[in-house]
Amino acid sequence: MSGVLRIGNASGFYGDRSSAWREMLDGGEVDVLTGDYLAELTMLILGRDRLRDPDLGYAKTFLRQMEGCLGTALDRGVRIVTNAGGLNPAGLAAALGVLAGRLGLPARIGYVEGDVLPRPDALTANAYLGAFGIAACLDGGADVVVTGRVTDASLVVGPAVARFGWGRDDLDALAGATVAGHLLECGAQVTGGNFSFFTELPDGGHRPGFPLAELHADGSSVITKHPGTGGAVTVETVTAQLLYEVGGPEYLGPDVVTRLDSVTLRQDGPDRVRVGGVRGTPPPPTLKVGVNNLGGFRNSMTFVLCGLDIPAKAALVRTQVEEAVGGAGLEFVLARTDHRDAADTETASALLHVHLRDGDRARAGRAFSAAAVELALASYPGCTLTTLPGDATPFGVFTADTVPQGAVAHVAVLPGGERVPIAPPIRTAAPDPDGGAHAPDPDADAHAPEPDEGTHTPDPDGGPRAPASARSVVGPDDPARPTRRAPLGELVGARSGDKGGDANLGVWARTDPTWAWLRGWLTVDRLAELLPETAPLAVERYELPNLRAVNFVVRGLLGQGVAASTRFDPQAKALGELLRARLVDLPADLPAGPPATERRETSPDGSARVAVGEGRG
Repeated sequence: MSGVLRIGNASGFYGDRSSAWREMLDGGEVDVLTGDYLAELTMLILGRDRLRDPDLGYAKTFLRQMEGCLGTALDRGVRIVTNAGGLNPAGLAAALGVLAGRLGLPARIGYVEGDVLPRPDALTANAYLGAFGIAACLDGGADVVVTGRVTDASLVVGPAVARFGWGRDDLDALAGATVAGHLLECGAQVTGGNFSFFTELPDGGHRPGFPLAELHADGSSVITKHPGTGGAVTVETVTAQLLYEVGGPEYLGPDVVTRLDSVTLRQDGPDRVRVGGVRGTPPPPTLKVGVNNLGGFRNSMTFVLCGLDIPAKAALVRTQVEEAVGGAGLEFVLARTDHRDAADTETASALLHVHLRDGDRARAGRAFSAAAVELALASYPGCTLTTLPGDATPFGVFTADTVPQGAVAHVAVLPGGERVPIAPPIRTAAPDPDGGAHAPDPDADAHAPEPDEGTHTPDPDGGPRAPASARSVVGPDDPARPTRRAPLGELVGARSGDKGGDANLGVWARTDPTWAWLRGWLTVDRLAELLPETAPLAVERYELPNLRAVNFVVRGLLGQGVAASTRFDPQAKALGELLRARLVDLPADLPAGPPATERRETSPDGSARVAVGEGRG
């Protein structure tokens, strides 16, 4: 089937802007509206909900949002696809049916199940399903499709399969739609949210609108947004989201492996970026499984250390707390936020964060927090805390597993109750163990690293193994090239995030000359210099030349995962901005500022617009 399919997004996470559904329905033309509610941490939250009440396990906010929007969607023929079903898609579908009945709305509701796996050793275990169950529900006449754990991109790929009639072998089209889905899945992040250069946006990043993808039958798309909404859609905002929470060039999914190094982006007018060139290969024979377990209990107390002798004060607290509750499970993190010769208490103070994790709720609870408070009159001079004594809270541990594709009972339940089994793909292929990291680049310049330099390749036994040269060589500098000392972020943007206990950090160059320098300069060893916490960890480095970008995967930075992490930035969301803030020797001849192809100018009416020049890709 030909034509353009307009798919929008109205939720990027459980807790996103509640008014986005209404904004997207009223803001302009849209055929399908999607909502992504699930993250690894969310599955843990929903698992705990279901322990308390077996009828729960889904995103309750979705029901409240639909109360005011379902009628509008039905009147305008907008179909809704959401993974808000979480651990209980049948339960949410039933609750939505009750809501529709109460509102007098003839909503046809389908749902997808089969992702929940029987794992008695886990709180939750969910396989990441693909798009064909969603497509079957839409083909069966569903106005609303509710899923559990599918891949985020499947919320977009499923409607495209239903609209264009793609089969399992339409790999390039499936891959193109997967890219569009990945770009939409986090809502406003692709329209200027969390964007490195937010000050260049026409509204300063005040209230970015939610995104749309105009999908075509060949899988290509245009990313855009409703007219008059905030933020912007440029090659750089799209690049930022494309780099979010990805690994190597092979982007594994249940329906297709998408080659991220084939993606091309081109500015196609104000707030329009054309995405094309995407290539796909057969999916792997296994599905990813997200496993959540309760890891124990945790508590934290923070001491304020003001003035002189900060290290000695921290050492005293450590000794006293360890004597009170024992040293097992304790973690002390001293944040040197103090300034020398400060004129006020806050700027003269450092913070000592004391964390305790334990399987014993009593020890991690009041026994620990009360012991900290009892030091108030018996410790270092000026002793004070920013936290009140409290009980411990449970924390979860996320791990990833795999199961054969055929081992999962993927089922589409149509609005009338008919159950349609979704067969797994017939043609699969094991992913490239190298992930494309060493693919030769015919356009590599003299500054490009040697194939192994600064790159970690996956160990066939499962863990990354660094080649001998990866830690011994830092990217080249030209001593004859004039430099200036400035933040790295003057020349590059970054986007970072979490995947279980790992973090990803994508860095893109704003111009071609900057890319020619960056790809040879920003090696794994250089990253370790700039971000010392990455130095002892296994790091993989991948290049995406079409995007002028390098992506790092930092294994184990977040420990056992977000819910268990005591790191100040537990989801690594700020890791990219930390890197951009580091002072380095930048080549003096490289211009700061946006690329000429995405220059922002002011129209005669005073509004901002994109001055579109020669695109790239």
